[in-house]
Amino acid sequence: MANFAKPGGPQFSVDVYQNEYLPEGGREVNAIVTVTARGGTAPAGPGASAAVVLMVDCSGSMDYPPTKMRNARDATAAAVDTLRDGVHFGIVDGTHVAREVYPGGGRLAVADSTTRAQAKQALRRLGAGGGTAIGTWLRLADRLLAGTDVSIRHGILLTDGRNEHESAAELKDTLDACAGRFTCDARGVGTDWEVKEVTGIASALLGTADIVADPARLTEDFTRIMESTMGKEVADVALRVWTPVGTRIKFVKQVAPSVAELTDRRSEAGPRAGDYPTGSWGEESRDYHLCVEVPAAGLGQEMLAARVSLVTAQPDGSVQNLGAQGLVRAVWTDDMAASTSLNAQVAHYTGQAELAQAIKEGLDLRKAGDMDGATAKLGRAVQLAGVSGNADTAKLLAKVVDVVDAPTGTVRLKAKVAEADEMTLETRSTKTVRVKK
Repeated sequence: MANFAKPGGPQFSVDVYQNEYLPEGGREVNAIVTVTARGGTAPAGPGASAAVVLMVDCSGSMDYPPTKMRNARDATAAAVDTLRDGVHFGIVDGTHVAREVYPGGGRLAVADSTTRAQAKQALRRLGAGGGTAIGTWLRLADRLLAGTDVSIRHGILLTDGRNEHESAAELKDTLDACAGRFTCDARGVGTDWEVKEVTGIASALLGTADIVADPARLTEDFTRIMESTMGKEVADVALRVWTPVGTRIKFVKQVAPSVAELTDRRSEAGPRAGDYPTGSWGEESRDYHLCVEVPAAGLGQEMLAARVSLVTAQPDGSVQNLGAQGLVRAVWTDDMAASTSLNAQVAHYTGQAELAQAIKEGLDLRKAGDMDGATAKLGRAVQLAGVSGNADTAKLLAKVVDVVDAPTGTVRLKAKVAEADEMTLETRSTKTVRVKK
C-alpha cells in the first residue's frame, strides 16, 4: 500500500486483495483494488475550484400532476441553498431545446447570498411546456462549465420523461463529446422515463443515477447530491494500470459502491500502461476488480502481473501522479489448497457483479414475456443477494417476486408489480455492498 496527499486535498491510498497463487498452467489473476481518499481540506476548501449546472426538465409532462413542477423548483432551490460561497453555478431549463434560466449571458454566477437569492427568484418563473431533447441540455451545460477556470465541473440532471425529440444516436454523440469534460448525476422523477437512458447518462459521465418515484422526495435527494458535490476535491482521477510484456488485461470494473464497466474506457498512457477514468473524488472509498491474463510459467516462478497507480489530469493537459500504488502478483505453486482458495474480496464482488447482471436479464426477460426465464434469473438474484448480505437489493427483489426459498433461489413472479417498484429495482440493480470485515 502507498499513500499520497495532494496539497490541500485528501490523502489517497491503494490496497490490493488477491490470492496470488496459481496452479501449474494457470493464467488468470484476479484482484480487488481498494482506493481510499481521506482527510481533505475544511468544508470551505474547494469552493472557488468547483462549478455546477443544474438541468431541470420543463417539458409539458412536468405539469402532470402540477405538483411535480413545483417539487422540481423547490428541490432546485434547496440545491442552490446548499452551494458554498465561491462555487460557480447556473440553472438550465430543459425541453426540446435548452435555455439558460440563471444567470444567463453564456456564463455562470458565483455563489453568495445575493446570487443564491436571485437564482431562487428566477426559478419561480419556471413552467412546463414543450418536448424532451436531453442532449441539448447537456451540450449547454458543457459550454457553460467549459467557460470556468475550475477543477471540479459537475452537472445535475432531472427528467420525468423519455428522450423523444432527438435520436438515441444524437444523445450518444453528445455523451461521447461530454465524457471527461464534466461529471453528471442523473435522476428520473415519477415513472414515465426510461431507466436505460438515465442510467446511461450517469454511466457515461461517471455520475450516479437513481429514481425519485415520489416527486415530494426531490428536495431531499437534490440536497444530498449537492452536499456530495461540494465534498469533491480532486477531479479527473484515473486508475493507471501497467502490465509487463506478455500480459493482457481482461477487464477493469468498479464494483463498489456500484458496478460500472471501465474496460472499454481505457486511454493509452505510455508503453504497456492505460488509464481508466474514475471521475471526481472527495473523502470516500471505492473498490475495483482487475482481471489480468498472464503467460504460463513453471512451478515456483513468480511475476508482477500489474501495477496500479493513481493519476489526475491537470488544467494544462499534463498528468500528475498521485503516488498511491498497489502491486498485483502471480505465483505458481503445486499446493492445491493455496492455488484453489478464493480470495474473499474477489469472490464477494464476483457475486455482486453476477447479481446485477441477473437482475438486468431477469427484468428484460419479464418485459419480453419469457416468464420461465425471468423466474430463473430473478431467483438466482435472490440467492446471490442473500449470500452476499445485500439486504437493500433483497427487499427490492421481494417487491417483484414472491420468495419461496432464498438459499435455493426458489421464487414465483408476482402477478402484479407496481411500475415504480420494477423501475427502482432496475435503476438500483448495480448498487453493491462491501465485504463484511
